[in-house]
Amino acid sequence: MEEKKLIVTFGTTAGAMAMEKACREEGVPGRLIPVPRSITAGCGMCWMAPPEARPAVEELMIRRRLQTEGLYELLLRR
Repeated sequence: MEEKKLIVTFGTTAGAMAMEKACREEGVPGRLIPVPRSITAGCGMCWMAPPEARPAVEELMIRRRLQTEGLYELLLRR
């Protein structure tokens, strides 16, 4: 079964860890996972969240000045 997910990629592991910390502190859903093979990212880690969390994720990234490489919506297998 495939599910649509929001994927946020980072150039560094520190960026991915900062995203995880910020999301945990503010209750934004998601978790760190290895970057899916269909995309590439500098550090190999990404933040995966439900697509409906996109507004909260984008607002958090702007407010916290988190450095990201890209935002994607992908169909991922469970």
